[in-house]
Amino acid sequence: MAEARLPARGGSDGASGSGEVQRRWFALIVLCLGQLMIVLDVTVVNVALPTIQRELLFTQTSLAWVVNAYLLTFGGLMLLAGRLGDLVGRKRVFIIGVAAFTLSSALCGLSHSQAALIAARFLQGASAALMASMILGILVTMFTDPQERAKAMGVYAFVASSGGSIGLLVGGVLTETLNWHWIFFINIPIGVLSLVFALMLIPDAKGLGVRHGVDLLGGLLAVATPTLAVYTIVHANEWGWLSARTIGLAVLTFALLGAFLVTEARVRNPIMPLKIFESRTRSVGNGLRALFAVGLFGAFFIGALYLQHILGYSAIRTGLAFLPSTLTVGLFSLGVTARVMARAGLRNTILPGLVLSGIALVLFARMPVDGNYVIDVLPGMLLFGIGGGLFFAPSVALAMSDTGPSDSGVASGMANLTFQLGAALGLAVLASVSATATAHLLANGTAAPSALTSGFHLAFVISAGCIALGIVLAATLLPSRRRTRQVAAVAGRAGRGDVPASPRPVES
Repeated sequence: MAEARLPARGGSDGASGSGEVQRRWFALIVLCLGQLMIVLDVTVVNVALPTIQRELLFTQTSLAWVVNAYLLTFGGLMLLAGRLGDLVGRKRVFIIGVAAFTLSSALCGLSHSQAALIAARFLQGASAALMASMILGILVTMFTDPQERAKAMGVYAFVASSGGSIGLLVGGVLTETLNWHWIFFINIPIGVLSLVFALMLIPDAKGLGVRHGVDLLGGLLAVATPTLAVYTIVHANEWGWLSARTIGLAVLTFALLGAFLVTEARVRNPIMPLKIFESRTRSVGNGLRALFAVGLFGAFFIGALYLQHILGYSAIRTGLAFLPSTLTVGLFSLGVTARVMARAGLRNTILPGLVLSGIALVLFARMPVDGNYVIDVLPGMLLFGIGGGLFFAPSVALAMSDTGPSDSGVASGMANLTFQLGAALGLAVLASVSATATAHLLANGTAAPSALTSGFHLAFVISAGCIALGIVLAATLLPSRRRTRQVAAVAGRAGRGDVPASPRPVES
């Protein structure tokens, strides 16, 4: 049954309605604090990696697991966490995730050995999965009005997209002024505040019940498959891309993927119901998020390496260099993008965002050894900020389209899964290919700065290629402006309970 429309003003009902609106927006702040912690920890570690390596005696290969442990458990457990939210209630799972994330952040900060830090990072990634898989599901059920939902999505997109740059800046400041342990301790006060206010403000919705079952085998395969894939890609540079070990592990990875799909097709209550792919709009939206993640993390991570290793920037200066991109994303996400979406539709908002982001990556691929920030770096930063600002909110809307209350947790988990795994796999490829190219040039006598820069250029070109593929998919497979409005309307009615949990895809 649809919700009764509350009076806009006057009387006790009007006051009650106003109070409920305020509660929703304060609850959104709590959700965004959780999202901020998640995004910060994806990037905040990177500027501190040299210090961590020196103090804990990591090798270059083992150091990669400080980042990978977080990304892999984060992405791999997203679907299982989303299913748990549907079964036991999204608020409960979100609160457990916040508490576990705060505890694991303290354990990371207290770590004084390699094993302790990597174990804590695995736990931190798992905790982040519990939080992230719930955020969008809670958001779309709290904000049922399409205009309110668009504004809320814009706020969420701003936090999700800008947190990466903020993480680089915060990581640099804390590492240089205090020590690397504080990049984790900073999460503790944020986590405590989020936990307290989440208990007070987030509405409690009853889950389907554990009697519907949990797909533990699917959850295990969802973690094992991408972990093995990243492990294979990271070490392919060392073993050789066509070596027997690389090919064997690649075959095993695809076998695990096949086992996962077979499991999801046969079990009674899969963590990833294959019907989720029935909606072309939702599938394309998730595919675009995965491809864009490669470009985004390529711009931020490879860009940070260029700034530090080629231009000689400090950690703090590197964070400051990314601020133009962050501020531009924020400007668009907080208001401009919502208005563009309303006027032009989702496809016509995403396409310019992808085009501008692709141009930015091409510009990055031309940055020289003796580059100048204003001439060679800033234009790309600004273009990528505009492109990202136009991309994030409509991509989330597409990924959550055709979703009802009973499966919003799975759809939310899928939206985050595709982005995080796209980032993890993309970074593994970019790092390996870039390192291989650099090593080849060094072996042929090329000077180190030129060899590094050429490797970075190749990584940017690959990132731009992923964005170009996204442009083709969006232009050919997304529905027209009229139909994207229908998608938004169906999504809005689903959030209010007016349509079945799994309606016929609008674009079919």
